[in-house]
This record gives sequence, C-alpha cells and structure tokens, in this order.
Amino acid sequence: MSKRPASAVGLSGAPCAAPRGSDGAGCDGIRFAHDHGDASTSLVTPVKLVVARVWPWVLSLLVLLPLLRPGYVLTYDMVFVPDLAFRSDFLGLGSGLPRAVPSDAVVSLVDEVLPGQVLQKLLLVLALGLAGMGARRLVPADNLTAQLAATSFYVWNPFVAERLGIGHWPLLLTYACLPWLVDSARRARAGERTLPAMMLWLALASLSAAGGVIATALALLCVVGRDREAVRRSIWVVAGAVAVNAPWLVAGVWKGGAALSDPAGVEVFAARGEGVLGLPLTLLGLGGIWNAEVVPASRTAAPAVLMLLVTVVVAIAGLRRWRGTVERRDRHALAAAAVVGLLVALSGSLAPDAMAWVASTVPGGGLFRDGSRFVALLAPLEACLFGLGAAAIIEKVRVRPARLVLATSVVLVPLALLPDLGLGLAGRLHSVSFPAEYAEARTAIEERSGGSEGDLLLLPFRSYRLPTWNEGRRSLDPLGRFMTPNYLADDTLVVSKVAVPGEDERARRVAADLARDLPASELVDRLGDEGIRWVLLDKETAAMLAQPGPEAGLRTLRVVHEGSRLVVWELPRSDPPEPGSAEELTLWAAWTVAGASVLGCLALVAVRRTRRRPEKPRLL
Repeated sequence: MSKRPASAVGLSGAPCAAPRGSDGAGCDGIRFAHDHGDASTSLVTPVKLVVARVWPWVLSLLVLLPLLRPGYVLTYDMVFVPDLAFRSDFLGLGSGLPRAVPSDAVVSLVDEVLPGQVLQKLLLVLALGLAGMGARRLVPADNLTAQLAATSFYVWNPFVAERLGIGHWPLLLTYACLPWLVDSARRARAGERTLPAMMLWLALASLSAAGGVIATALALLCVVGRDREAVRRSIWVVAGAVAVNAPWLVAGVWKGGAALSDPAGVEVFAARGEGVLGLPLTLLGLGGIWNAEVVPASRTAAPAVLMLLVTVVVAIAGLRRWRGTVERRDRHALAAAAVVGLLVALSGSLAPDAMAWVASTVPGGGLFRDGSRFVALLAPLEACLFGLGAAAIIEKVRVRPARLVLATSVVLVPLALLPDLGLGLAGRLHSVSFPAEYAEARTAIEERSGGSEGDLLLLPFRSYRLPTWNEGRRSLDPLGRFMTPNYLADDTLVVSKVAVPGEDERARRVAADLARDLPASELVDRLGDEGIRWVLLDKETAAMLAQPGPEAGLRTLRVVHEGSRLVVWELPRSDPPEPGSAEELTLWAAWTVAGASVLGCLALVAVRRTRRRPEKPRLL
C-alpha cells in the first residue's frame, strides 16, 4: 500500500504542508505565492479580493440586464413557462429521444418553489457568474490582472453569445462548471477531499446529455493517471458520471434503434466558419455554431479577426509562465481537453462520412453532430493562457500609470471586440409576457381531464414558432410546455430549407396522417390510436403558414376552448401508449441512483464543512 507524501506540491512546484481535508491556501494550485521573487505579493489585499470576486457578476449583469425585467425570455430552445407541470415524458418515458432529460424534470420540480421567470433569470445569472468565478481559479490568486483577464475572456466570448442566443442554457451551466472541475481535481491531487464537491459540479454540468459528455471528458482528463490514487479518483469519477447521467443514459438505452439519428444532420449541424475566418480559426476563437441567425454581427467583421490576433499574442506571452507555474498534469489535462474539443468540432467538416456512420449506427451518436458544442473544452486552456499572458505583458511595463492603462485595456478587450454580447445580445433578447389566453386554455384542459390520460397534439405540426407577442423571435412552441399533459410535437428540423428528420417514430406516423387527406372520422381514430386526447391549434401560426391543415377534419370534435389565438379540441377516445413495467421501473431506478448520488455528495460536503477545524481566513 502506497503512502501519501508528507507534503503536497502546488502548481508552482513548491511543497505545501496543508493537512488533508483542509482548504489549504497555497495547496489547490491557485492559492500559491507568485514567483516574482517578491514575498509581499503573495498576499491578496482586501480591495483586490473584492474586485476579483465582483467582476464575474458585473459581467453577468452586463450581458443579462435586459433579461432581468419581469417576464420570460423565449429564444430557440430556451422556453420557460410560469409553471412547468411534471409529466412522465420528463423522466424519459416519451416516444422521442430524452434530449431534455433531466433538465425539464429538474425545472418542473424547482419551479414549485420559484416562479418560472425567477428561476430562468437565476439560472442564467448563475451560469455566467459561476463561469467567471471558476475562471479565476485557473490563474494565480495573487495577480489581479491575471484573474480579471481570465474572467473576462471566459465569460465574454462567442461561445457564450451563440449558446445564449440559441437558448442552450443547460450547456451554459456545463460551461460554467468546467473550471470548477479542473480546480476540484487539482485540489484532490494536493490531498484535499474534494471528490464529493467534484461530483456535485459534475451533476450540475449534466443537465443535458451533451453537457454530461463534455463535463465527464474533462473531469476524467484531469484525474487520470498511473499511480494508485489517480486510479482511485478515476474510478470515482466514472462511477459518479454514470450515476448523475443515469436518467438519460437509461432512457436512451430503452429507445434502442430509435436512438439513432439521421445522417443528413451531420452536414446541417457541422461547425461553420464565421466572416473571413476559416473554420479552424473560428473554432480557436470559440465560435463556429451552425445556426447563422444567432452569430453576433461583430463575428463576421474585423473585430473577430482582431480578437483572435489579440488572443493568440496574449496566450503566447503567457506560455512561459504557464509552463513554469502550472503543474504538468494540469497542463496535460487542459491541452488534451482542448485537442479533444477541437477534433470533435472539426469532425463534421473533416470526416462527414465517418460522423454520418456514427450518427446512424451508434445509439446516441447524434450527440456529436453539433460539434461546435465541444468548443467549450478549449475555453479553460485559452482563459488560463490569456490570464497568465496578460499578467506577463503588464509586468514588462515599469511606469505605473501606463501599467494601469494597459491592464485595463487587456481586461476590457474581449468586451470591446464583442460588443453585441452585452445588454441581451445588443437588444435581441429581453423579457415578454405570455398571452392571457394560454392560461385559459390550460385551465379548460385541466377541468376536462378528470384524471384520465391522453396526450396533447400541437398544431400546426411544426417545431418552432414566430409568435408576434414574442416580437417575432423564433422559439420552440411554448404551448406544449405551458399546458399540463404530455405533448406531441414534430421533431423534424428545417435548416436552410433542408429537413432533418427527427427520431420520434410516433411523431412521424402522426405527421403522415395529418398530411393525408383522410376522412374526419378516420383521422380522429388514428390520432386516438396514437394516444392523442387533445388537439391544440395555434391560430396565429396557422395563419402565417397560409396552408390548408387538418383543422377542417377536427371541427366536429368537442371544443374545450376557443379564443382569438387558440382552439382546443377533445377527442372522444384515446389509447395512450403504456411504457412497459420493466422500462418504467428501470427509469425510476436510474433517477433514484442519480438523486441519491447528488444528495449523498451534498451531505458529505456539508458534514466536512461543519467538522473543519478553525483556520485562518481564506484568501479566495
């Protein structure tokens, strides 16, 4: 049995004698004395500490301020409602792939305590604030310039802008957790018991399937090694990752062949170059999303080129310090994560045939079609180098006023060269209110349901809407989430007039029935056989499409609600598809494992905090 060395080694390579289980300022890789040769710089002044702690939240507010007004922000995949009712589909029992597992279930539970609009704003502010707080832990605590520069770079970049624009809030939470995972792994190697906290960060990062994969990849790269302790930590990380991702993993396994994706999506969702920058340079700049509608205007102009040049120059300036202060295993982990992220992001363009085979053959392989999501793995390395490079450049200037001006410029340059991230993507995002008729339709359905089951069919049978009350911003149809039953919506995605079929076989059958000119009675029977009890028509969207729909065949049905915007019909019968008892039990077991793991880690962290011996105040 190997013995633990008497002292751990921090990032600077200096021995640290902090006991295992303590916070050990100086042992976690960021709380080490700067190697400037000046002992007085090893302490962080209160003013600097406050500035470093406040700056991430200032940046968060600069981005999200217009979104904090009363109301809801609906953009693409981000649709919050006043009360998201819990339903079996959120467990993964629906006919489609568990794309929103476990995020929808978590939101539906938490919004029983917090109103939906408050929860949405809180999650967004926490995502950006925690991202900036985590970025500070990638650089020395005693250098304010390094901390502020790393924070600015990590919060204010194209990845954040594009994922906020497309509404991928769970992925933004994943992004926020990545630096904390690096820090937890580093502190664990220094002798601290941070694995429970690491599992909690892993759980928060795994509210989506893609986020779980990204966070697990980084966590493993940070803890893997040949020594016994590294193997032990790796086993714990794998076990923890499987536990917190169990809900969507088990649901995906039960889908079997339905978990395969159409290979046509590989080309559609492949990363794209932006402006004059080619694809590799765009990805290095943390951009490259497939949807041109959410790309900030500045990314297609000179500021994008200038920001890339600044990033490269500053990062090169920080290389020497990075090699001298960051522990080798940390350097290898950050570099390996960046390489993995870059390769996955490039795969859709460099090896489209291979990616098409993965998507159409490997269950869950469709997760890798949107490769630009994995650009998140580059960000910790680049933020670390940017912060260290900023500090190295500033130290070359001896005149104090000039140093202050230069330091301020480097810290603010990400903001200046990506101005359209601020204030809700330059005004593109802000809060709106749902029409009052939505609540009326929900009440009417609840009064008629009588506890019986049956799903809701949304018409027109399209995934996305452009409601005028949302000022024409595109979003997923909010009606299904606003109502209480399980709902069926089309999961086909049309991008640049290219239709990418979804994976929901029931949705395909219903779409085929709706497209055929069936007699009214036959259409009603077929919908009932598919488990449909309610049909909800969005009049505004139907008028926009200006195409004949199946509404005429439904006019004979019982009208539950009809107003200026919506019509709700009730079918005379429905036979909702029942999941097999084995499937339901297995999914509940997966949720139990995930929940117990999170609660267990919370308990361990709480107990260890209460048992912590009195110590000097922490610098961070």
